[in-house]
Amino acid sequence: MAETIQDGIALYRSGKYTDALTLFLSLPAPDIHTADEGADGFDLAYYIGLSYARLERYDEAILYLEQVVTGGTIAERVNQCRFALAVIYSLTGRTRLADFELQQLIDGGYKTAEVYSALAYVEWEKKKSSKTIEHYEKALELNPNSPTALNGLGYVLACLGKDLTRALSLCKRALDMYPESAAFLDSLGWVYYKLGLLAEAQNYIKKAKECGRENSEIEEHYNAVFNASAEADL
Repeated sequence: MAETIQDGIALYRSGKYTDALTLFLSLPAPDIHTADEGADGFDLAYYIGLSYARLERYDEAILYLEQVVTGGTIAERVNQCRFALAVIYSLTGRTRLADFELQQLIDGGYKTAEVYSALAYVEWEKKKSSKTIEHYEKALELNPNSPTALNGLGYVLACLGKDLTRALSLCKRALDMYPESAAFLDSLGWVYYKLGLLAEAQNYIKKAKECGRENSEIEEHYNAVFNASAEADL
């Protein structure tokens, strides 16, 4: 039996991104003018782009996601691709392009907690702390239980040394939702460090380092916390 795009989607949703990509790439390109009802002919490009993104092959992902943004007719799918592009641009340091995609989403009425959290991240990368806080607050206004916004705002407040009690509460709430998240463990550890509670900071930063892949920011925090602890012992 010939494999179909639905087989690839099932692989993708089960986390088998390499297998999904291989299947998607083996399928013939659809005729965008004769798409089935409920599709716009760009489903294959969409899933190929997402698969490349999951495999951190970002340049290839961009090529396919941009096809949907420029030619797609289903608004929700186009918005999803814009958001995916914004995340990729943020991760690869192309903040101006990320900002453009996110502003396009907001201008088009796609105002979600995830979009504002991504905007906050972009502003933080541009070292605009007040805008960062403003966007995270907006995200939490839209969704008070957004783990990304909770953790992001808590981390930013800790870095700025502002309202550390609230920062602690925010980061704890985020970690309660995703207790194995290296990023969330690191943020909570960093808040404890800023509070001067080094034993607690060591506990969470160590877990973050053990849970996450090699990450320069977590490594930097780990060194800062354990160096401070060594100095305190002396």
